[in-house]
Amino acid sequence: MKIHEYQGKEILKKFNVAVPKGKVAFSVDEAVEAAGEIGGSVWVVKAQIHAGGRGKGGGVKLARSLDEVRQHAAQILGMNLVTHQTGPEGRIVKRLLIEEGMNIAKEMYAGITLDRARSQNAVMVSTEGGVEIEKVAAETPEKILKEYVDPGVGLQQYQARKLCFGLGLTAEAFKNAVKFLSALYRAYEATDASLAEINPLVITQEGSVLALDAKMNFDDNALPRHPDIAQMRDLDEEDPLEVEASKSNLNYIKLDGNVGCMVNGAGLAMATMDIIKLAGGMPANFLDVGGGASAETVEAGFRIILKDPHVKAVLINIFGGIVRCDRVATGVVQAAKNVDVHIPIVVRLAGTNADLAADILKNSGLSFLVAEDLKDAAEKVTQAIAA
Repeated sequence: MKIHEYQGKEILKKFNVAVPKGKVAFSVDEAVEAAGEIGGSVWVVKAQIHAGGRGKGGGVKLARSLDEVRQHAAQILGMNLVTHQTGPEGRIVKRLLIEEGMNIAKEMYAGITLDRARSQNAVMVSTEGGVEIEKVAAETPEKILKEYVDPGVGLQQYQARKLCFGLGLTAEAFKNAVKFLSALYRAYEATDASLAEINPLVITQEGSVLALDAKMNFDDNALPRHPDIAQMRDLDEEDPLEVEASKSNLNYIKLDGNVGCMVNGAGLAMATMDIIKLAGGMPANFLDVGGGASAETVEAGFRIILKDPHVKAVLINIFGGIVRCDRVATGVVQAAKNVDVHIPIVVRLAGTNADLAADILKNSGLSFLVAEDLKDAAEKVTQAIAA
């Protein structure tokens, strides 16, 4: 689950991670009021959406008076902000973060995420702050320093000091950066985060170290342990079909193709999308209905797939292991009748009671295209669209 920058900073403050003074605003008047409460003579007006690159898209503005705060807030609120992460459709800005201006001396980078290959959290820092870390990794990977953390003992002080030495920090900035990294790791671990990224991490002229930006993602499976974080979910920032799918416990991700996919199992779903591509088609979604694949989940999956106007055919690929194929076939027939499907449906069922399932589909009175194997299914669904 993703959250907004201001929400991430609220969490970080609880763990003594230094962040600038800031307040969220949902209207222009609230933005001006927030700037007045923060005080000072320079403020930053920042659009709050679940995407990076906001500054390049015009979503981050510097204000040197309350009038400028009002002007920038009126300009950014309600705008369709397009960045490299939103895609060409952009996102509508519905909230702002008003922050105090900082006396910045250096911009750096800090991030924590899980390295799956090593089964350890990786703490990363770089002197190249304020730019896309992916670009740094691709062009100058030697500028990214890493320390791997043993989950049994956590981030050690010597590791934090080693990273700060690598950044070339000295004196007060060095001590504050060590404290910052230690507190950031505690926040990451305690909240079951999957990503904590500070870009830029700023060093002020006075030697303070603060999170000028903050991005935090969380493990969905751990959210029941963190109801306060779960409440931060902003459904406006998520695809409506993905939100609807989550209500039915379906794993759904919308894509740009025209072949709707309904599969049980994430690995099989990935393989199904790959073979559709190899057959010349384009998958319209990733949809894993899970091991149960009951009539209810199949019907919910149908409804979600068909709400995508780009879908021209559906491929159902079920392997009967935990669930019998005949049960799935019955659910498919029932769902197709209830949803009133008017596009080609290709079904490939393999595993337990696959023969019985084939008979159910053939005798259903519906025009299913039954495939013998996965390759045959992919070819039939692409041919059905071309016909």
